[in-house]
Amino acid sequence: MASWFKKKRKHEVGKLENHAVKQLNYPAKIIIAWSKAIEGNDTFLLWLKDNGYPELVMATYAIYLKDDARTWLQKNGYPHLLAMINGAEGNKSAQQWLKVHNFDILYHIALAVEDEQESFFWLGKNTPIDIFMLAKAIKKIKDKIEENHNDIHSFRQDI
Repeated sequence: MASWFKKKRKHEVGKLENHAVKQLNYPAKIIIAWSKAIEGNDTFLLWLKDNGYPELVMATYAIYLKDDARTWLQKNGYPHLLAMINGAEGNKSAQQWLKVHNFDILYHIALAVEDEQESFFWLGKNTPIDIFMLAKAIKKIKDKIEENHNDIHSFRQDI
C-alpha cells in the first residue's frame, strides 16, 4: 500500500524542522485494527501495543482525552497525529497546521469527524475504505464524548 499518511515533500515545513516527525505508513489491516481499538475493543488495543504500534495506542488514548497520551505523541515524533486529534475536536489552528504541512489525509479525517461532509466525500474519493472506516470510528467516539459532556446526568464524564 502506498504511504497514505506521508506528507508531500517541501522544504518549507516551518515548525516541523524542530521535531523529528515520524512517518505513518500502515497496511489496511493495521488501520482496521486501530479503528476497532478506538471503538473500544481491548483485544485489538492490546494487539497493537504488543506488536509495535505504541503511537496508535497512545493516539487511541488521546482520542479519549488522556493528556499523558497527548504529551507522549508530541514528545515521540507524532505531532501530526496529535494535530489530527485536536483538529477533530474543533481546534482550528491544529486543522490549519495539518493543511499548511500537507497532511491532507489527517486534515480531512479531522474535518470529517467535525461533520464536514466535503471531507467525508474527499476521503471516500481519495483514500482506501480503511481510512474512511477510521474517520467514522473516531467520529463515533468523539460524538459520544460530546454527548456525555452535554448530558446533565453524565456531565463531564468521558466514555
